[in-house]
Amino acid sequence: MARSIRTLFYLKQQDSRHNESFNKQIYIKLKNWHPPPAPLSVEDKITHFEKLLKVKQQKLLIQMQKINLSNLTPIQHKVLKELKSNKNIIVKPTDKNLGPATMDTEGYISQILQEHLLTNTYKQLTKEEAINKIDNIKLRFKGLLHHYKNTLTDSESTYFQRSLQLHCRIPIFYGLPKVHKQPISLRPVVSSCGSFMSILSNWLDFRMKDLLPLVKSYTKNSFDIISDLASLHIPEHAMLFSADAVSMYTNIDSNIGINATKNFLYENINNIPTDFPIDLFLETLTLVMENNIFSFSNTYWLQLTGTAMGTPVACSYATIAYGQHENTKILTTFKPFLLYYRRYIDDIFGIWLPPATGNTEAWEQFKIELNNWGSLKWVLESPSKQTVFLDLQLKLNGTTISTSTYQKDLNLYLYLPPKSAHPPSCLKGLITGELRRYWLQNNAIDFQGILVKFIKRLSERGHRIEDLAPLLRQASLALDRNETRHATENNTNTLYIHWRYHPHGIQRSDLRSLYNETLKPILNYNKIIVAISRPKNLRDVLSKTSLETPENLDIQMLIQRASSQIRQTP
Repeated sequence: MARSIRTLFYLKQQDSRHNESFNKQIYIKLKNWHPPPAPLSVEDKITHFEKLLKVKQQKLLIQMQKINLSNLTPIQHKVLKELKSNKNIIVKPTDKNLGPATMDTEGYISQILQEHLLTNTYKQLTKEEAINKIDNIKLRFKGLLHHYKNTLTDSESTYFQRSLQLHCRIPIFYGLPKVHKQPISLRPVVSSCGSFMSILSNWLDFRMKDLLPLVKSYTKNSFDIISDLASLHIPEHAMLFSADAVSMYTNIDSNIGINATKNFLYENINNIPTDFPIDLFLETLTLVMENNIFSFSNTYWLQLTGTAMGTPVACSYATIAYGQHENTKILTTFKPFLLYYRRYIDDIFGIWLPPATGNTEAWEQFKIELNNWGSLKWVLESPSKQTVFLDLQLKLNGTTISTSTYQKDLNLYLYLPPKSAHPPSCLKGLITGELRRYWLQNNAIDFQGILVKFIKRLSERGHRIEDLAPLLRQASLALDRNETRHATENNTNTLYIHWRYHPHGIQRSDLRSLYNETLKPILNYNKIIVAISRPKNLRDVLSKTSLETPENLDIQMLIQRASSQIRQTP
């Protein structure tokens, strides 16, 4: 908070105005910069605020001296400590959010090696090779920046200048158990946060936001689908269909994907921003897609084929790359048969208009063309009167389409339990958000049914009806008033106070009261937002991205053993 206030007065002294080109996605704080002190009268109030806050905190500590502040029982503490220290067991969240899973570390490593790393998709590197490759990429990109520096905006130049000064780690590979599959397999994930390649990929993703609306099949979410269908005239003979891509990211060949993106840019040249740096964009995209280097324990690997896993731009890239095929082939060739066609990354929903003769040749040709793009393949459902897309169940009733919320059978509904040390606003936000989603997706009768299920699931997690009732009433009133919070709201003159939450600690109301008493009379902020952060939860403690192996486990030996088993497999 103090930094924000001092920065505000510093900018006023410098007569700096708000930069309209600012974008939070590519904003990096200037390393080692600290604002100078504010005017003495303001600094006195900041000191007074901090003093009152410290006094209040000390009073609370005295009051809670004899209170057990932990929300875990002694047995839970013991089990948590044992799990955390046991390197022979690994804890991972499961694919599709089906809860946590534990695996023995040796079996987990062997499965990762056999299913993924020792396939033709990856190549093992030495540590020196990995570091040298990354260093060479840095040099190449710095050369690109120098060559194309005049094509960047000021905010982009600042982003790269500051980002390249940061310490970067090598991305980390891990697997999420697919417990809904038999036999259980592992979904490959690469954590690239904090890496050099994520700097480039984050900028690519920022720039691709201008391109996504030019993909004719593009949709943001299921709410867009509902809005579109409300104004659509549907003939009697129409049918619904959906399709899922088979491992979309790994099946988008980099050469095909990059060329498709290039063609997309030039074919839409009149519709993209005039300052779009096409050459730098394409060369940076090539660097990112062809140099996905990561670690797994103390080994290092290079991804050889497919979209770079874990990179921030992957979703936008997949949308645009295949979108070029849709724009130029699918939506033009089959325009007479496609009343409606939308895609969300690797999921497709459409309304098919079959010929009056009942001839299925057009549908068969449509399936062929959908799969006629590199090695990417789609699993299509035959046209029918109902289908599922994202979180929607869609049914065709004559000339109208009804929607209802689709929920998977395996969903465990692991909502926050009442003893979890999260701010009350988390439960309030969950209830408000879910009720709004249910209301928009369902008719009145279905809404009542799914609301009853929602309340029952919260009760099964330990929440009492008397505690839920006022939150449900507030959420219902917000629906009646049609209240929505818009992300575009202007917060440029907002003061943020960051605080770590504890159920028995200082609350939002305490911080607001102290602020009103000390700083509010002399500061010119439109509003104040108390941003509460949570302490570490069980997932933070138990499920780590990096892999800690027992001292007696030699991963190179496991690689040799797994390689031998793969060679012996017919």
